[in-house]
Amino acid sequence: MIRSGNPALKESTFLDLGSGAVVSRGAGAMTLNGTVNKTGFLLLLSVVTAAFAWSQSVSTVGGETVVTPGIVGYLLGGAIGGLILALVTTFKKEWSPVTAPLYALVEGFFLGAVSAMYEVRFNGIVFQAVVLTFGTLGALLLAYSSGLIKATENFKLGVVAATGGIALIYLATIVLGFFNINIPYIHESGLIGIGFSLFVVVIAALNLVLDFDFIESGVDAGAPKYMEWYGAFGLMVTLVWLYVEFLRLLGKLQSRN
Repeated sequence: MIRSGNPALKESTFLDLGSGAVVSRGAGAMTLNGTVNKTGFLLLLSVVTAAFAWSQSVSTVGGETVVTPGIVGYLLGGAIGGLILALVTTFKKEWSPVTAPLYALVEGFFLGAVSAMYEVRFNGIVFQAVVLTFGTLGALLLAYSSGLIKATENFKLGVVAATGGIALIYLATIVLGFFNINIPYIHESGLIGIGFSLFVVVIAALNLVLDFDFIESGVDAGAPKYMEWYGAFGLMVTLVWLYVEFLRLLGKLQSRN
């Protein structure tokens, strides 16, 4: 059984839609190199729109850098648009050659705006978060490739359960926020809040291991070629989550200084 904490990469992802069984497609099958190349392309697209959103979200007033009112549009538009495209891609995997690049472009607006917001408040935080995100990606990829970390069923079950718990907490935070009710401690810069963010970062990072294993399983099973786009999309979802959580963690740490 293939399991992933990433909602975009679930057990039935690599199953043939007609027969319900994995089928081999030879030259038209998913490859690891193809997935890696498409992941890089999606990241490039997101960087382009993120840079644009950043440039439109900050301005200099009296020699001081501040965020502009337009940042709200990039934050909400990117987040909502990214969510819609992610849902479409998840349910219509065969559309991923089109929807995955669109997701990367739209999500870039959100990333650019949220990065600008954190950078204005904590100078240098974005560079730190980027280095930590890709450093974590490289370290876990090396550990997975060398067999140091193995995606056993118990490992997968634990990461999936933890990911689901985090999702419920964030959902509760959003719902309670409409009633001006805040969950104490975990979103603050105290020791409990920092500990919570550190835990979330670890779980997000471990989801990368599950994603590596899931993509490798699809390659071994001879999944259709368009699944390279879908695999790249799923991996990017985790990277976006990891990057944002690093921003949150670093922000809490710097707030204590």
